[in-house]
Amino acid sequence: MTAAAHRLGTGDWLVIILYLGGIIAFGVWLGRGQKDTRDYFLGGRNIPWWGVGLAIVATETSALTFIGVPAMAYGGDHTFIQIILGYVIARVILAVVLVPHYFRGEIYSPYELLQKAFGPAARRTAAAIFLVAATLAAGVRVYVTCIPVQLMFGLREDQILWAILLFVALSLTYTYIGGVKAVIWTDAVQFLLFLAGGLFTLFYIPGLIDGGWQRVWGDAGAAGKLHWFNPHFSLAKPFNLWMGLVGATFLVMSSHGADQLIVQRVLACNSVREGRRALILSAVIILPMMLIFLLAGTLLWVYYQAHPEFPIPLPEARPGIGKNDYVFPIFIITAMPVGFRGLLIVAILSAAMSSVSAALAALASVSTMDVLKPLLREQREERWYLGLSRVSTLGWAFLLVVVALLTRHVASVLNAAFALNGLTSGAMLGAMLLALFWRRGPGVPVVLGMVGSFAAMLFLTLQFRDQVFWPWYTMIGCLLTMLIAAVLRRIVRPIPQTTEPT
Repeated sequence: MTAAAHRLGTGDWLVIILYLGGIIAFGVWLGRGQKDTRDYFLGGRNIPWWGVGLAIVATETSALTFIGVPAMAYGGDHTFIQIILGYVIARVILAVVLVPHYFRGEIYSPYELLQKAFGPAARRTAAAIFLVAATLAAGVRVYVTCIPVQLMFGLREDQILWAILLFVALSLTYTYIGGVKAVIWTDAVQFLLFLAGGLFTLFYIPGLIDGGWQRVWGDAGAAGKLHWFNPHFSLAKPFNLWMGLVGATFLVMSSHGADQLIVQRVLACNSVREGRRALILSAVIILPMMLIFLLAGTLLWVYYQAHPEFPIPLPEARPGIGKNDYVFPIFIITAMPVGFRGLLIVAILSAAMSSVSAALAALASVSTMDVLKPLLREQREERWYLGLSRVSTLGWAFLLVVVALLTRHVASVLNAAFALNGLTSGAMLGAMLLALFWRRGPGVPVVLGMVGSFAAMLFLTLQFRDQVFWPWYTMIGCLLTMLIAAVLRRIVRPIPQTTEPT
């Protein structure tokens, strides 16, 4: 492990240090003039749509995408691109249907829409589900991201705590001071960095292969690495067209329409038109970006096939990260030139930090505005709520570190946290759709629908994990939420009073 760090040249370290110092200074500078929670959680609602659109893609594209998508193509083919079709479709649907509801009044999270329709209990239930799921998912993401970074920087197993603290502390610095405005703009910059890293890989690797792109297409095509289309319907693996057109559409309708992690960015726009533009921009970007990283994985496969004299000493797989996930990091530290190697490491750091900062901003917003503020009997000044928001941000940063450290020792926590998104996303999407369809109604059916959906999805993942692949989880959970709520609504519906004849 230590030898890996020795491969980093002075130019690499200079790039890394300049980036880390620059991005923190940029975020702190953006945080000037924070006066209230509107500034802190909505960025004053004056952030341009294109900045929000870039930040949306950065938020959903973690360092796991940067290393995991190439690993998927390295070990398989391009069929994952079918899932991205649903990512695009969902954004268009949300832009048309849901975004207008975000700008009817000033709201801080999508869960306020549930309160307007079904009362405070529905809002608190959705907020609680989000807080638990987002904390576990973000903490796990921090830990798994630190594994390849541990490899690149030559850290021992017992030193991974320092990598965890580094990610969380750096992201916390500008999130604590600048709020969502700092998060969105730093995310936009970080998106450009890891996109540049992916593009550089596409241009660099073919130059290392005799025959260049012509050999890449020939070798990859002959081995079936470019296969991307599977029209055969299946609930189980492998990826197929129907998982993308249906399953992934439901998945992203939840993550981008009912999950504060993404919705908070849309709420920072100043109008329905701007919010729609931001989502459409992210739809335009996401497909080619994923294709870039799939092609990077294919290039890595051809490169190592063409250079059998350079075997890959892949570490053993760990919970949450497969053996092939190490391929791209190992290539970066062994085959990239000095300086550009630092750029690729910066790209991974950028993806990791954007995920952490987004989680901190969203968790602080929901805990402050959806949970704590409604419970306070006396209204306080905005300055007091701003201070509470920053304290909340500190608390969530601490919890992310704790979760990351726990997943280091307990594999089941890791697996449960990755599955948790599928367990809860359907419940939240189902509740949001009911708010749109029903507009008003009793809260008990919706609350029990969310809870029942979560319990059913937990049973499904424990008993039928091999029979039902994760792209279907959100759709199943959403339909269960709506079905349970519809049945219970008929039961709890108030019985109309009749006038007795006199």
